[in-house]
Amino acid sequence: MTLPAGFGVALDPGAWLDGDVLFGGAPFRVVTLTPRQRATVGSWLAGGRVGADGVLARALVAAGLALPVPPPADADAGGWPRVSVVVPVRDRPRQLDRLLTALTTLSAREPVHEVIVADDASADAAAHAAVAASGGARLVRLDERRRAPGARNAGAAVATGDVLAFVDSDCVPSPGWLTALLAHFADPEVAAVAPRVVALETGRRGWLDRYEQHRAPYDRGPLPGLVAPGARVPFVPTATVLVRAAHFPGFDTTLHGGEDVDLAWRLTAAGHVVRYEPAARVAHEHLTTPRAFLGRRAYYGRTAAPLARRHPGAARPLAMSPWTAAAWAAVALRRPVAAGAITATACALLAAELRGVVPDPVRTAVRLAGGGTLRAGEAVADAVVRTWWPAALAAGVVVPRLRPALAAAAVVPAVLEWRRQRPGLDPVRWLLTRRLDDAAYGWGVWSGALATGEPDPLRPDLGWRLRVESADDLIAAGGSRRTP
Repeated sequence: MTLPAGFGVALDPGAWLDGDVLFGGAPFRVVTLTPRQRATVGSWLAGGRVGADGVLARALVAAGLALPVPPPADADAGGWPRVSVVVPVRDRPRQLDRLLTALTTLSAREPVHEVIVADDASADAAAHAAVAASGGARLVRLDERRRAPGARNAGAAVATGDVLAFVDSDCVPSPGWLTALLAHFADPEVAAVAPRVVALETGRRGWLDRYEQHRAPYDRGPLPGLVAPGARVPFVPTATVLVRAAHFPGFDTTLHGGEDVDLAWRLTAAGHVVRYEPAARVAHEHLTTPRAFLGRRAYYGRTAAPLARRHPGAARPLAMSPWTAAAWAAVALRRPVAAGAITATACALLAAELRGVVPDPVRTAVRLAGGGTLRAGEAVADAVVRTWWPAALAAGVVVPRLRPALAAAAVVPAVLEWRRQRPGLDPVRWLLTRRLDDAAYGWGVWSGALATGEPDPLRPDLGWRLRVESADDLIAAGGSRRTP
């Protein structure tokens, strides 16, 4: 498989190049380059096109080490695919009208082939039919409720476009959304692309409104990337997602939540590529009443167990090496000397493994093992106070020695996040809302695991180990993210 010749290539934001060695990817790996491969990568980073080196480019992109830079999509220059916009809706005529008005306005520069409104048995069928007609949309009326996944499938079943653009009725695309997303479909391996979903400006300035502007679960962040379990972007929401019609497998209507995660993971498991492109932005009207906010978080948590059953190992709350886990366990038990010794041993073993691979194996090992252990602290704390908080609370009661570490886990990461984000919310309310957010989500995970008898979303993944391989190894394996 090759990346198209007209594409450019950039390093993934989580990867870096040190001499003839690339670091990064999903999962993280150390990849050695030949002198010719290093020169090729250098030419790409200087702005060159892929050209005849598409096999190497594909391997690095598939491994999560590099980002594809597609040529711009241009509706006037040809090659613009037929886009079928599919809008599931239930009892939201006002939001539907707002969306269809936006699509009509944007279509002058970003045309769509058709707009299909799938009405999921709304109480006022006539109101939705009138809005669909005034917006020039085709209406598919469902007499019995099938929920959003079923409505999306019903709309997709009658669509005739090359690309299906699923857009929820409470969303509003921004100018340039299709241009940025459709460009990725120039790569025939791409099955789906999702935009960044941000908070819709509603004029509300409540406590939860300001929190959601910075920490809504729909927003996957400002960095583009590969979408796959264990990657920086493990999933994308279907509030808005574009899927190549030929590869669309249908949403799983037996799932009661999490069907967006399941769709992305089924596509990647089938060997297709799913990408996240934050240059495209779609605004979403978040639910910010306290009851809706907490209920939605618990609902998301409950989806973890059914997803874990369908995708074993993919829904675990934390992935790290046993060395990192042991070091932080020692910290929690107030054994700093033991934590330092564990980390030093990990650095020494890694330095030995890197000898002959990198110019300074000790420095590199300290950066990867030592620095990685430090950076993992925030992820460990997040898992403790989010997914594992019921167990952490019980442990704090039984083992007093753990209480300072648990208190730090509940406070320090949230304060650091507040400093990075600088939301329009004071740190006390930010911290309180974070704790409510995490408590509701964790409660949902535990209730879902207990209801289904599926413990996998409560287990950490401690099987991580560093991969050291050559770019030729990646090419031989097809650039697979699951290369052993």
